[in-house]
Amino acid sequence: MSKQKDLDTSFFGQPRGLSTLFFTEMWERFSYYGMRAILLFYMYYAVTKGGLGMDQATAASIMSIYGSLVYLASVVGGWLSDRVWGSRRTVFIGGVLIMFGHIALSLPFGVSALYVSIALIVIGTGLLKPNVSEMVGGLYSPEDRRRDSGFSMFVFGINLGAAVAPWAVPWAANGFGLNLFHGEMNFHAGFSLAAIGMFFGLVQYVVDGRKYLSKDSLYADDPIDKESLRPVIIWTTVGVVALVVILGLLAAMGQLNITNIITLITIVAIALPIYYFVMMLNSKKVTKEEKSRVVAYIPLFIAAAIFWAIEESGSVVLALFAEQRTVLHIGGWHFAAANFQTLNPLFIMILTPFFVTLWDHWKKQPSAPGKFAAGLVIAGLSYVWMALPAMIHGTTAGRVSPFWLVGSWFIVEIAEMLISPIGLSVTTKLAPRAFKSQMMSMWFLADAAGQAVNAQVVKYYSSATEVPYFLIIGAVSIVFGLILCLFVKKIHALMDGVE
Repeated sequence: MSKQKDLDTSFFGQPRGLSTLFFTEMWERFSYYGMRAILLFYMYYAVTKGGLGMDQATAASIMSIYGSLVYLASVVGGWLSDRVWGSRRTVFIGGVLIMFGHIALSLPFGVSALYVSIALIVIGTGLLKPNVSEMVGGLYSPEDRRRDSGFSMFVFGINLGAAVAPWAVPWAANGFGLNLFHGEMNFHAGFSLAAIGMFFGLVQYVVDGRKYLSKDSLYADDPIDKESLRPVIIWTTVGVVALVVILGLLAAMGQLNITNIITLITIVAIALPIYYFVMMLNSKKVTKEEKSRVVAYIPLFIAAAIFWAIEESGSVVLALFAEQRTVLHIGGWHFAAANFQTLNPLFIMILTPFFVTLWDHWKKQPSAPGKFAAGLVIAGLSYVWMALPAMIHGTTAGRVSPFWLVGSWFIVEIAEMLISPIGLSVTTKLAPRAFKSQMMSMWFLADAAGQAVNAQVVKYYSSATEVPYFLIIGAVSIVFGLILCLFVKKIHALMDGVE
């Protein structure tokens, strides 16, 4: 009884530190998703409309590779926290870099500011994102039953920030409803609001963190020693030198351009998880039983990459569809194309309680591979659904109902409920004992690989090609889902006792 009384329950029955991390991540997601809601339009809108005047295909590729880089950087962020800075400092440094990245975009310095911003936000998000979640876990003892509900509240904060941002940031870019910019878009005002949001998150984090976050978070869990640091420095140096050589060769051949840099990042994003799989399967630290589980994870990884390629296209392909092909009003209510980005987090918040209840009460529910297979089929159907407007009305008939987009987002978020939380859980269960952190990185790398492939594919999307584009990608997802369904029992057997 005394232990129960000593529990900190000051934040809706949860530790007060959860409030700190809840609002920190809420503001960080507000800034990130607010920026992404208008970034694509900023890149390809004509200069006379306040944009950079990029080619649409290039802008779409940059958006996709941007997302891929964020998840690639998360792998490095987790390592720096574990081995060097500790989670508290790593999150703070990440937040500062993110804020400066948004500030760079808020200044009228053109394409140069865009690339500086991407670099800062990629590194900053990579430092912050994986470590805030780890700090939430640190608020609870292993036997504390509030852990699951605490994480549920934390995830709600993430989605709350992501849901509000696609309304607030475009509203600022459109003159705060006051026509301050005479009907034109002032993207820099929108990016400024994203920077302010991250600033609020940092203030909350620093002021409250001193009082309510564990002092353990100030220190690395597994601090690196000089002997272990040496090979890290050597391999990092080798990597940097190799990158400089490759970029130098491209420059010498007159091929150093954004398209080839995106292709280079795509190769890295695909090669890195392959390297991880080969390393784990050949490691003497991995037992025969664990290797079987790693093999079982390979088709699940591929499924996750295909799913994320579709799900993450919401801020790219579906954003283009919203801006170019969708009626932007319902009756007398007018809205911006960027506002559709709120549908992703909104449907997650709506669907999560339903699926939590379903998994809690469904006694003979499918195994993880079965859920992945169903999720892939449903994700593919969300793209097949998007081919229907043009098949029914044609691509030259003008704009179509906004409810096509609403329906597509609803369908793909059902798929996310079958893949994302299940994938996180099964990744931790299938991880070899010697590679627990690296295996968790694989989940981020699935998203990175999916978006990297997207960066090569989205350049083929246009209003004229939307029917084959949606049908082909949707069919790939559905077919792979059906194939996965045929191998569910085999994969489950390879999982060797893991449910």
